Amino acid sequence: MALACATGPASPSDRVREAATAPAEGSGLAIESSSAGSAQPGIDPVRSLQQRIESGDVALEYDSARGYLPSLLEALEIPASSQTLVFSRTSFQTDRIAPWAPRALYFNDDVYVGWVQEGPIMELISMSPQNGARFYSVLQQNEGPPRVKREGETCLLCHDSRITDGVPGLIMRSTLTDRLGYPVSVFHTGSTRDQTPFETRWGGWYVTGTHGEITHAGNLRSELLYEDIVFPERHIEELDKRAGANKAALDEYFDVSAYLTPHSDVVALMVLAHQVRIHNLMELVRARGAVAMGSTPPRPGARFRPITEPASGSTLDRLLRGILFADEVSLQAPVRGTSAFVDEFAALGPMDGAGRSLREFDLDTRLFRYPVSYLLYTPSFDALPGFARSYVYDGILEALTMDRLPPEFGHLASSDRDAILAILKDTKPEFARRSEGEGNR
Repeated sequence: MALACATGPASPSDRVREAATAPAEGSGLAIESSSAGSAQPGIDPVRSLQQRIESGDVALEYDSARGYLPSLLEALEIPASSQTLVFSRTSFQTDRIAPWAPRALYFNDDVYVGWVQEGPIMELISMSPQNGARFYSVLQQNEGPPRVKREGETCLLCHDSRITDGVPGLIMRSTLTDRLGYPVSVFHTGSTRDQTPFETRWGGWYVTGTHGEITHAGNLRSELLYEDIVFPERHIEELDKRAGANKAALDEYFDVSAYLTPHSDVVALMVLAHQVRIHNLMELVRARGAVAMGSTPPRPGARFRPITEPASGSTLDRLLRGILFADEVSLQAPVRGTSAFVDEFAALGPMDGAGRSLREFDLDTRLFRYPVSYLLYTPSFDALPGFARSYVYDGILEALTMDRLPPEFGHLASSDRDAILAILKDTKPEFARRSEGEGNR
């Protein structure tokens, strides 16, 4: 599953981290490295909350049923409507997760929280603007102030691997489980992303929402035990995915009253997949520094042309394509969630003078109405090296203004491009300056 366990330090090596956050020598670009949006450079939201708890500025309330969860989410400004539920036993607290007791995940733009029924800890992943993914646990004991602990090597066993490109990151798997929730095989390799076929997403997850004739792998598990499944791939092929489709409620699977909401919203799951992918790519760019450009070094004082002259295969090119939703799988039927997530997420903005926002949903043919990622507004993006932000901005500008786009950007219709350009100029000052030619002063 995704966010399988709260995982450790932002990088195995301080030297790698220092190199990643240092400005590229000779880049000559006017956009400088920054930590805009972060009250304290390098301090992630969970560490900031920990400091406020220790100083007495914040007091979390303990709930007899769910421990510190409700109060923690409120303090971190994470909506309960972001709840998604995973029943595959792929977390640090494996023995407490099951199809009848799924793990709940909650998230906002910067923090992920995992909660398990009667679990001794909550698991947190927090995005530090300067240091990337950091991993914490919160002890679920009502004895004095809550203990927020930084986690390390145990979490990195899963979260610093080939799936995360060798840097600490987030994982969102789609797995077939046996009847007890133990993973048997995967519906697709790697983490779920915008390009993953809808039909193979969310194995091992519960999913609420409607999606017409499209099927997915959620709400399904084998009725056999792990040792009795001889040919997992054949087992996957024989599953009737229609049995888990278009579920408005999950009462048939477990007691939903144990959770903050009865939902595992399909739209929240789609947003989560996008966000996990972009967070991982931003961490990879940060870790690799100038090497993220691949074989094309930053050009002093020059504009990038990432669409017509891409640094093909480079980490930065992958980040740009992810931000622009290149090759996003088209929805073959309208998708609708069951919770308040869509309305609450869209209301976060920021909005331009015409009331438009990158957080507006489409959900008829694609995820977002204006397909450029809202994660441009996060402190994690603002803290990327200057040349990296320049590359992304120039790529967005090129995609929004060129006459003939490559096929992978064909989803950007002319009217959408005009609207996106106006939204970004109105809501992202650094982008506006770059678009007006102030990035090369």
